[in-house]
Amino acid sequence: MKTTRRGFIKTGGIIAGATAFGIQTNGFAKNFIKSKGSKMKFTFKPYTLELKHVFTVAVNSRTTTPVMLTEIEYEGVKGFGEASMPPYLGESHETATRFLSKVNLEQFNDPFELEKILEYVDSIEEKNTAAKASVDIALHDLIGKLLNIPWYKIWGYEKSATPFTSFTIGIDTPEVVKQKVKEAEEYKILKVKLGRENDKEMVQTIRSVTDKPLTADVNQGWKEKQFALEMIEWLKDYNVKFIEQPMPKEMIDDIAWLTENSPLPIIGDEAVQRIPDVLKAHGVYSGINIKLMKCTGMREANKMLNLAKSLGMKVMLGCMTETSCAISAAAQLSPMVDWADLDGNLLIKNDPFEGVKVIDGKVTLNDFPGIGLKN
Repeated sequence: MKTTRRGFIKTGGIIAGATAFGIQTNGFAKNFIKSKGSKMKFTFKPYTLELKHVFTVAVNSRTTTPVMLTEIEYEGVKGFGEASMPPYLGESHETATRFLSKVNLEQFNDPFELEKILEYVDSIEEKNTAAKASVDIALHDLIGKLLNIPWYKIWGYEKSATPFTSFTIGIDTPEVVKQKVKEAEEYKILKVKLGRENDKEMVQTIRSVTDKPLTADVNQGWKEKQFALEMIEWLKDYNVKFIEQPMPKEMIDDIAWLTENSPLPIIGDEAVQRIPDVLKAHGVYSGINIKLMKCTGMREANKMLNLAKSLGMKVMLGCMTETSCAISAAAQLSPMVDWADLDGNLLIKNDPFEGVKVIDGKVTLNDFPGIGLKN
C-alpha cells in the first residue's frame, strides 16, 4: 500500500503524540494510510444494564440503566463505544436510536481526521451528549487500535499516576448501607449519596463500620445555603473530603457563597456539562466533575481537563453506571486528575466487556491498544 507525505502530515497531531514519547507504533508509518475506497462502517444496538442493588440518589431510584453499544469498523479493525443514559441526561434508547441513525461516517475516508469527524457528529443535533460520546469513544478506540497504542500514551500521560477510585454507596436503609460498605472492602475511598432527609443517618451508618475517607454527592439535594454550610461543617468532622453539587445548579450566587465559606472543596457536577461550563464554574466551584456522557466523550473531556487545570481548578473524573467500555475510555485520562469516581462498571452485573481494572482500590491501566479493552 502506498503512503504519501501528505498523508503523514494529515495525521501529524496523533503521530506526534506517539513519537514524541518514543512509542513503538508497530509499522504504523507503513500501514496507516488506507486506500481511498475504504469506508468506516458504523453500527449500534441497545443494551440494558442490570444493577447489583437499587441505585438511589437525591432525585430518583432505579434498578437498570439504558445504554447504546456502538461499533466502528475500518479495514477489519473494530472500535467500541457506549452511551450510558441515566434519567437526568434526558436520553433513552429511542432518542439515541434517532440520533445515531443520522450519523454517516462513510463520508470520511480517514478515521484519523478525528476533529473533523467529531465536529460533524456534534453538529447533527444539539444535546444528545451520551449518544455523541458513544461515537467519540468508538472512534478513539479504533484509532488507538490502528496505531496499536493505548490512548494514555498517545496523550503522553503517566501510567503509574492513576488515582484511587471511590466506590459509591447509594441512599438506602442502614442494613443495606452496611452490606454495601462490606462489599467495598477493596476500596480506599467511599462516595456517599446524600440529599434526602436521612443524610446524617447515612454517614453515621457508614462510620459505624468503617473509618475510610468519604466524599459526598448531594445531587442538588440541599435547597438553602446556610443549611448546606452547616451540613458541610458537620460532614468535615466525619472525614469527608469534598462535596459534589450540594445545591441546584441554577443557584449560582448561593453556591459561590457556599464555596467561599465552606471548609471543604465544592465540586460542580450537574452544573458542568461541556467546555463553556468550565469557564462559568470558575469562581463558583472549587473544581469540576468531568464525565464522558455529559461532555460528548474523550476528545472534549481532555480539553475540559486541561482548561480547568489552567484556571487552577480541581478536577474529578466521574461516570454513570456504565460498562467497562466507557469506564476504560475515561480511565485513559485518569493520570491527570485529582480524584476519580470510576466505579460504574462495578455496580452492574451484566458487563459485556473486560477492560481497565481496579486493583487494591487503584485505577490500573493496561497496555491494550485504544481504550484498553481486552479483545
